[in-house]
Amino acid sequence: MVSNQPTISPLAQSTSALSGLPSEASARQSSVQQFRDLLKKVGSGTHTSKALSRQEAAIATQLMLTEAATPAQIGAFMIAHRIRRPTPTELAGMLDTYDLLGPALTPINSPYPVTVFCNPYDGRSRTAPINPLTALIMASADTPAIIPGGDRMPTKMGLPTIEVFQALGLDWRGLSLSQVQSLLASTGLAILYQPKHFPQAEAMVPYREQIGKRPTFATVEIMWSPYRGHSNVVSGYVHPPTEGRTQETFTQRGTSFFTTVKGLEGSCDISRDRTGIICLNQLKNGTLETERLLLHPRDYGFDGTDPAFLALPALIECYQGAIAGHSNEISRSAVWNSGFYLWRAGRVNSLEAGFELGQDCLESGRVASKMAEIKAAMEAFSST
Repeated sequence: MVSNQPTISPLAQSTSALSGLPSEASARQSSVQQFRDLLKKVGSGTHTSKALSRQEAAIATQLMLTEAATPAQIGAFMIAHRIRRPTPTELAGMLDTYDLLGPALTPINSPYPVTVFCNPYDGRSRTAPINPLTALIMASADTPAIIPGGDRMPTKMGLPTIEVFQALGLDWRGLSLSQVQSLLASTGLAILYQPKHFPQAEAMVPYREQIGKRPTFATVEIMWSPYRGHSNVVSGYVHPPTEGRTQETFTQRGTSFFTTVKGLEGSCDISRDRTGIICLNQLKNGTLETERLLLHPRDYGFDGTDPAFLALPALIECYQGAIAGHSNEISRSAVWNSGFYLWRAGRVNSLEAGFELGQDCLESGRVASKMAEIKAAMEAFSST
C-alpha cells in the first residue's frame, strides 16, 4: 500500500538554527535577527521582494510558531506574505514545520485510505456544514475519517466542526492525542482539536483579529494532514488558483493521493445546487496525474438548494432527524457527499453504490450505532 507520508523536509534534515547559542538572551537576539532577514525578503515590495526557499519558509514558520520572533515581526510577516501570496515551495516549507511541531496520528489498520477533511478552520456562516455527518457516515461504513480544526476563529468567526459534534453529544475537546488515536483505531473517526493538540498553531490565532485578515496559516490549514499513514487528503478551496498551488505543493512534498474540491465556503462539502468541481490527484513516480471530475447533482437525483446556515439548535435538530433515518435536506446533502467520498476511498466501485451505502447507513441505524460506540468510548476514558 502506498504511503501518503510527506518526503523528509529540508528543515528536518538540517541542524536547527536556534541551537548551540551561548545564552538564552543571545539565542533570542539571534532568532530575532534571523527572522528579520527572512522578513526583509518577503516584505520588500512588488519589485524587490523574493520568495523564500523551502528551508527558509520552514525556519520562518518555526520561529513564528515557537514565538521566537517578536509579535511585531510575526504580524508584519503575515501581512507581507498575504499581499505577495505564498508560493508552493513556501507552503511546502510551512507544512514541513507543521509536521515537525504538530501532533501526529500514527497509521491504523484499515483496508481503505483514511480520509482527512481539510476544511477552513474559521467555520461556516452562510451554508449548513455537512462534513460532520459525512464523516460519521464514512466511519459507520468502515471507512475512517479525520477532521482537524479548532474553535471559532477571526475574522469570520463561523461555526466550527467541534461545536457541531459537541452539540451531538460527542465532545472531543478534552481528549488527549493518545485518546484521539485510540478512537481513530477503534471507531474510525478522529477530530483533532487545535487548542489542545497543537497549541503552537493556536497561539497564532489572535493575530487574525489584530491584522483583520486571514494569514497564510489559513492556507496551510486546508492542506495539512496530521495522519502519517495512507490517506486521501481532501483540500477545499474557493478561488481556482488555490487548487493549482495545492497540487504543486503536494507534488513537492510527495503527497501521493489527494482530492481538491471547490466546496461550499471553501470547505470539503460538495454543493447540490451547482456542478461539483473536483480533481482526483495521484502522484506516480514523482509525476502528478490528475483527473477533472464534474459532478452534476441532477444526474443522480440530488439537485436542490444547499441547506442554509442555521442556528446550532436548529441544525442539530436536522442532524438528529437525519441520523434517525428521516429524509431532509441535511440528509440528502450528507448522502451526496458521503457517496462520493466512499467511492473515492475505494469502499465502493461506483458513485451510485456510494450513494446507496450512505443512504443505508442513515436509514439502517448504523450512524446512530456508530455515535453510541464513540460516546461509550469517550465515557470510558473519563472514568479511568
